[in-house]
Amino acid sequence: MTPATPPDKPRDLPRAVSPDLVEAVRVRLARAGVEPTAAQVAVALRAEKSVYGDAEILAVARALCADLIGAGPLEPLLTEPDVTDVLVNGPREVWVDDGKGLRLTPVTFTDDGAVRRLAQRLAAAAGRRLDDASPYVDARLTGGVRLHAVLPPIASGGTSISLRLPPRRTFTLDDLVSAGTITPEAVPLLTTLVSTRRAFLVTGGTGTGKTTLLSALLSLADPGERLLLVEDSAELRPLHPHVLRLESRPANLEGVGGVGLRDLVRQALRMRPDRLVVGEVRGAEVVDLLAALNTGHEGGCGTLHANRAADVPPRLEALGCAAGLTREAVHSQLAAALDVVIHLTRGRGDGKRRVSEICLLSRSPNGLVEAIPAVTFTPDGRPHPGPGYPALTTPPPT
Repeated sequence: MTPATPPDKPRDLPRAVSPDLVEAVRVRLARAGVEPTAAQVAVALRAEKSVYGDAEILAVARALCADLIGAGPLEPLLTEPDVTDVLVNGPREVWVDDGKGLRLTPVTFTDDGAVRRLAQRLAAAAGRRLDDASPYVDARLTGGVRLHAVLPPIASGGTSISLRLPPRRTFTLDDLVSAGTITPEAVPLLTTLVSTRRAFLVTGGTGTGKTTLLSALLSLADPGERLLLVEDSAELRPLHPHVLRLESRPANLEGVGGVGLRDLVRQALRMRPDRLVVGEVRGAEVVDLLAALNTGHEGGCGTLHANRAADVPPRLEALGCAAGLTREAVHSQLAAALDVVIHLTRGRGDGKRRVSEICLLSRSPNGLVEAIPAVTFTPDGRPHPGPGYPALTTPPPT
């Protein structure tokens, strides 16, 4: 990767073009109220009595576009094909995750004010407010990039920006085998899981590849099925001919107009879904999802943050009880609604995402649902069948 430079020395900018001249062009364009196109940059340069060739004019135009309507010095990082996250920890630390773990980049900002201005501009582009009265924001940018930003003094080390990029393509199970996420032995198990329309959750921590795996599994669904995807931001990209997406919407600056996942799950049930998919189960929508999967909507699925597969029932219990269900009601619905948990982890050393275990959800004699290990995978990919393996490989009753 070519090292990026601070905002006052934009990447790709020839050395002959001084930062002061770029700033003068920026001010002139702002006063004229015009876009930083190559033609307008050329006019502004002539007004500054500077003569440059086409390459220099285009370089200035690219630098200004990145700084005025793009992501500034982060723009080159966002275009790298394998980058999934760009994390700014104040003006001197910019980290990226390219699938091999986090690494520090040479990109820096001149000061925290430059980071703050970038964060506020990105928030404004998403129609959100970011200032001292509202010092943090969670929003979706054009193109599906997820933005989270926090201002000082909440972020004591300086303005923090987190950008999560949507998947650039849909991976197949074969791709995930090649990447080491799943082993060849897991492919028939996962394929059968989808073809037999079992309801399942893909679980794991942040950045473990839950959405990537779920997209690959949904791509295996029968082409005649209608998939209803309910998400906070459109990240699932299954290769399937019949996909309908519903996306939540935050409230506006006046605090009205918000549409949450729970509202969308209810609407999706009226849209004749063959498979109901909730991109991330994390709140009161779990009540409607469990209810839906108990009313004949087989094959439903989603993702859930969890430390281990064994923690999934308690996690769903906590979400359900917070939404008003009793503990007994949560486990009763859970026992009938969900069948399998596919848990992903991420290697501490190499940063690789791997399926670590596949578990069955089964109701114990005390009435509580437990995760019974069916297959556990060692770090080198070797499968170890568990007590739930026979039930996992036996087709469910029709």
